[in-house]
Order: sequence, then structure tokens, then C-alpha cells
Amino acid sequence: MPLFGSRQPDPDADRVPPGQYKTDKFPVLHYGSVPNTNIATWDFRVFGEVDTPFRLTWDEFKALPRKTVTTDIHCVTRWTKLDTVWEGVPIQEILARAGVRPSVAHVLEHAEQGYTTNVPLSVLDDDDVLLADTFDGKPLDLEHGWPLRLVLPKRYFWKSAKWIRGLEFLDRDQPGFWERYGYSNNAEPWQEERYSE
Repeated sequence: MPLFGSRQPDPDADRVPPGQYKTDKFPVLHYGSVPNTNIATWDFRVFGEVDTPFRLTWDEFKALPRKTVTTDIHCVTRWTKLDTVWEGVPIQEILARAGVRPSVAHVLEHAEQGYTTNVPLSVLDDDDVLLADTFDGKPLDLEHGWPLRLVLPKRYFWKSAKWIRGLEFLDRDQPGFWERYGYSNNAEPWQEERYSE
């Protein structure tokens, strides 16, 4: 019989990376203000080291093949949210349309207000990576990135750019906004790669 006040082990403990705590909330964190997006003039651009650069309107984006991903997400500020449900366009659809050249090693995410973040192509090209417009069965909230954000679950969540407007394919690494200010270039939660050495 358990002693009075004893705590049961957390069945999800092995899903929470070191230094993180589990939350049911979805904290809102970003640099700058929430953009005022006009969906009629919005577009998404794919460019750089690709054979077929292209630009999508909102209607064209919404017509692409879609899928749903259920995944855990981890913020560098130490919260982890389990079993989040996202819907959007799988990144492989974008990669296939673009014709990514063999020279590509990294991708720079471009978002509203000049925000950028970088990721190796090998990390971006994963089955759980989406350009997501839906969270938990509903369109994204403004403060969580409406109309579109990248969802890159295997890295701290600043690598999942909110209000994303384009992907630039590069033959070299190019640090983004937070990376230039001392955050880890790799941002792997299970290794606690929060800040650069």
C-alpha cells in the first residue's frame, strides 16, 4: 500500500527531454509583434539551390496534399507539450516540387518581419515535418503562427518558425535570428542544446 502523499511515477517521463517539464498549456512566445496578414496577398516562396523555384498563393497552398501528425513539442524555455495534433502539407511535397539540388546542405526558414531560422536539410526532410495551418483540429491562432508555421518536432520549437513565408535552400549553413544571438545552431532537445558553447 502506498504511503500517504507518495507520488506515482509519471508514465510520460521518458518522453520529456532533460531539463524540461510537461505542460497542458500552449505558451505564447515570439520576438516582435503578431503580424497583420492579408490572406488575399499572402504567398509562400521556395527558392535558392532548387531546380524549380516557385511561389504559392493561399489557395494554391491549401490545394496541396495534406496529412496529420501527432507529436510532442519542446520549447527552449523548458516546457514540453505531449501529443499535439497538427495538419498541413508534408515537407516532402515541397521538396519534390522544388527539385532540391544535391549541393543543398541547409535550409533557411524566412518568416514575417524578417525573422529567420536555419536547419540542416537532413533534419527538415523527416516524416513528422509539416507546413501546418491547423492545430488541434482548428486553424492556427494568430499568436501561434496563423496562417502558416513550420512544425519541426525533433528540434527546440524556435526552429518551427511561426508566420513562415518561405524556404531558402542553401549549399552552406546560415545562422538565423536567435542563432546569431547565441542560441544553439543544432537545438536538439535530448542533448539540451539550448545555447552555443
